[in-house]
Amino acid sequence: MTQFQPLTVTQIEKTIRDAVVVTLQPVEGAAFDFTQGQYLTFRRAFDGQELRRSYSICAGQQDDVLQIGIKRVSGGAFSTWANTDLAIGDTVEAMPPMGNFFAEAKCDDPHYLAFAGGSGITPVLSIIRTGLKEEPDAQFTLVYANRNPNTIMFREELEDLKNQYLGRFNLIHVLEDDSQDIDLFHGRVDGDKCAALFKNWIDITTVDMAFICGPEPMMLAISEALEAHGLSKDQIRFELFASSQPGRLPEPIADDSKMEDGVAGRVTIGGEARSFVIPPKTSLLEAAIANNIDAPFACKAGVCSTCKAKVLEGDVEMVANHALEDYEVDAGFVLTCQCYPVSSKKVVWDYDEAGH
Repeated sequence: MTQFQPLTVTQIEKTIRDAVVVTLQPVEGAAFDFTQGQYLTFRRAFDGQELRRSYSICAGQQDDVLQIGIKRVSGGAFSTWANTDLAIGDTVEAMPPMGNFFAEAKCDDPHYLAFAGGSGITPVLSIIRTGLKEEPDAQFTLVYANRNPNTIMFREELEDLKNQYLGRFNLIHVLEDDSQDIDLFHGRVDGDKCAALFKNWIDITTVDMAFICGPEPMMLAISEALEAHGLSKDQIRFELFASSQPGRLPEPIADDSKMEDGVAGRVTIGGEARSFVIPPKTSLLEAAIANNIDAPFACKAGVCSTCKAKVLEGDVEMVANHALEDYEVDAGFVLTCQCYPVSSKKVVWDYDEAGH
């Protein structure tokens, strides 16, 4: 079963006008130990409808605190509520930490390069805070993109880290407005901007691992630039919580004539197996939820990995994947919100295999 657990709000701080840092206290015995870069999936009912949203942990592992950053999104029910109505002493429900954004460089004296855009700073900040303390020989470089100085989340915290770890933490702000005196630090972070940074400011040949979190177009451009300048795919990690793509992309290729009555499905979660029929053009996640199975999910857009499961039998197609690594897909793991049967054979999948 999907394990939502209560958390008590112990502190709320404004980091910028439209973003808050929320400190949470788990109940005694709750499993909320986290790895830097992970996120929490919350649920709350709005007008009688359950809404789930994922927010990254921004604290470091050694900070002995559980904190998330929530930036208000125009029209976003959960983020608006968190920024306007959430109060100290309130109880919220969340699943234990999830995600595999972080990866250690397999070398001595590593140089970590991070790119963040807007609220994408939250998991990156957790990685930087943890790494600076746990890896005394590591160096971190952060390129942080925002519209203007007033939209920089955790600005004071980043400056404090820069001052505390002189020579080990290099901070570069790139702003879209004209508040920067140096042209290199003005505009959007795209392929050309990356090339200029690598030529004049960042020695890309020393980088061992890169992390990118922000809007999808920015992330893709940065990834392409990193590869063009010598980094391998294994040295580049992504984290994306907002996508321009809808939750369901164009239908997978399938022989509808053989699937008119649906496909036999069998799912295991919490040690319990259930069988049912998956209707045509229905994802594995949708089918499970329709049969009153408490399957884990958050974004339903292939962006997070909350609905991750392992397909044990049958032919399926995953139409979007912004969260799983190639080796996970090769091992049979899928994002069930984006996974559809593509033959009339039985489909068997297991959420427990993914650690739920």
